[in-house]
Formats: sequence, structure tokens, C-alpha cells
Amino acid sequence: MFKTALIDKTSDLLETCKRLDISLTTAESCTGGMISALLTEIPGSSAVIHQSYVTYANTAKHTILGVPTKILQDNGAVSEETVRAMAEGAVIISGADISIAVSGIAGPGGGTVDKPVGTVHFATHYQGKTAHNCQQFEEIGRHEVRMATVAHAIDMLVKHLNE
Repeated sequence: MFKTALIDKTSDLLETCKRLDISLTTAESCTGGMISALLTEIPGSSAVIHQSYVTYANTAKHTILGVPTKILQDNGAVSEETVRAMAEGAVIISGADISIAVSGIAGPGGGTVDKPVGTVHFATHYQGKTAHNCQQFEEIGRHEVRMATVAHAIDMLVKHLNE
């Protein structure tokens, strides 16, 4: 399911987390647990990954991760404000040291002029700092958008840990 290069990069990420004694959690929407699946594909990942959250519906984002209803109403699920709140909430409820949160429109439908199919927002939260990034993967197909999201999420985690 995952390419060897991505598995290798993820393995390196987990080794860094182990070395630094850092635990990691995920808060996923459009990927439906694929980031967590990749992380747990690596033997020994249980030393770093204790739990992950798939919060596909807005009600789950609110009730599980504590994303304020006002943020969801004012900005929608696919927004910087929402993924920041997801990343921060995941750290708070899990007790993990670092989180990655993703929310996007994988397609084939659901896009708008302002948020076309392939729009994905990412946020990491580590040591009290939240970093955000938005990617536009175009209409490359639902599976491809989700796979590109997983790869970018790993890149963001690596970058945030190295800052």
C-alpha cells in the first residue's frame, strides 16, 4: 500500500521520536486513519504511537478533539482554524508530545470555488507551537489525494521536529 521510500522516511521519523522520547498522535479526517496505518506499519511503533483519532464528521471533531463549534461553523472543516484546533486538541486529550492533523477534500465531489477538490489543510502541534500548511493536490483522484496527504503529513512532522 505504501511506497518503500515513504516507509523508510516514516521509520526514520519514528526512530527520531524514540531517541528523543517523543510520543506522537494523529487527528485525521480525509485520510480516515491512513497516516496512523503508515506509522503503525513500522515494527516498534508502539513505543511512539499510543493512540490516534479519525474524526471525519464535524460532530466528531467537536466532541472528541474539542474543536469549537464556532470554528467549524465560521470556517468549515477544511480550514486552517479547524486543523490547528484538531492538532492542539489531539495533544491535549492524548497527552502526546506532537500531533499531526489533516482535513481536506479528497473528491471526487465536495469541492467549491474557494475549496476545490484536492485542498488539504495540515497542522502539527509540538512544544506549544502549532504550524499550518495548505496543499492543493488538484483533481488527481481520491486515492492519490489521500496518499499525497499522508506523504506530506510525514514531511511536516519531520520538519516540525527539526525546527
